[in-house]
Amino acid sequence: MKKTLIAVAAAFPFAAGAQVEQGPPSANFEPAFENQTRAPALDGPEVSYELVTDGLSAPWGIAELPGGAFLVTERPGRLRMMQADGTLSSPIAGTPEVAAIDQGGLLDVAVDDDFAANREVWLTYAKEIPGGYVTAAGYGILSEDGSELTDWTEIFEQAPASSVAKHFGSRIAFEPGTGNVIITTGEHSAPSERVKAQDLETHYGKVIRVDRSGVAPSDNPFVGEAGLDGIWSYGHRNIQSAAIDEDGTLWTVEHGPAGGDELNQTEAGLNYGWPVISYGVNYNGNPIGSGEAVQEGMEQPVYYWDPVIAPGGMDFYSGDVFPEYEGDLLIGGLVASAVVRLSLEDGLVTGEERLAPGVGRVRDVEVTSNGEVMVLIDAGEPDGAVMRLVRGE
Repeated sequence: MKKTLIAVAAAFPFAAGAQVEQGPPSANFEPAFENQTRAPALDGPEVSYELVTDGLSAPWGIAELPGGAFLVTERPGRLRMMQADGTLSSPIAGTPEVAAIDQGGLLDVAVDDDFAANREVWLTYAKEIPGGYVTAAGYGILSEDGSELTDWTEIFEQAPASSVAKHFGSRIAFEPGTGNVIITTGEHSAPSERVKAQDLETHYGKVIRVDRSGVAPSDNPFVGEAGLDGIWSYGHRNIQSAAIDEDGTLWTVEHGPAGGDELNQTEAGLNYGWPVISYGVNYNGNPIGSGEAVQEGMEQPVYYWDPVIAPGGMDFYSGDVFPEYEGDLLIGGLVASAVVRLSLEDGLVTGEERLAPGVGRVRDVEVTSNGEVMVLIDAGEPDGAVMRLVRGE
């Protein structure tokens, strides 16, 4: 699909009219097609936010449990249960040891689709091994009283280890209909490391697709070829958003450098360009890689932001609380200090809105089973918090 985006969209003029207010860009690239950046501003109901709980330390991931409680990770290595009224449990025992250093620690949490039967809780985390640091993923069984994880099973460990404790990713999602697990990674940031996002013999800057025992499915794109069997796509920077739409399509958002955060429709075997092409520049203003944003054989993002939003987690909206958002993407924005709403049509972005501006550094967004939107605020204790978006009158 991506290979045709430029040709298909080139027939359209670039968007004009009202856009989201976001300041001057860091780079001077022209978008490749209409609405690839700074799409028209969306109208929507007035939205504010209310505190559900606070006192958290660098919260990173949130996932709803059946019955209305939530699991919340704190990057220093704690997993907590939060009741619907905001009451927090003590740290849950049995979580894996994590490398809580620099950008590392306990990262994402996901609840198995069949949790009522198997009580599986999945986590991603930074881990120290001989040689340095890696992203890892696994699952444990949550006790009936919610106090501990038992039978911890690790299914994925990034290779090779890196001496740089940055850009770990990492989100986790379940592929509908197959039971396969999607894990996103980062490329450890440093110039000497980032080039490995193009190397199919590493897990740096990749989307990983494995079964629940950690084995690559036989239909993965590089099984039996040069490269690691678990790789689904490559050429990514630091993917901290992943969600699967109602059609089963995987979408990711990755951090850019100065400019160039990217929304991608992430497909098997494709190369998303980092660090050869980018819609951003290095933090010192120098070009990235080739200095280009478009190159043959490398995919164009469906959307990009410049200046960056600094993406957290995201979710597709479905529910009755905000029916205007049905099918839209809600993406956490750390630098944006808001929830970024994107409307989509035929795989392209048609509009953007910033919800609850000023709410704080949004590290994750969770749309609940009853259509509420829970927002995780990444700050140190006591300011790390869970907020709920509230519809205005």
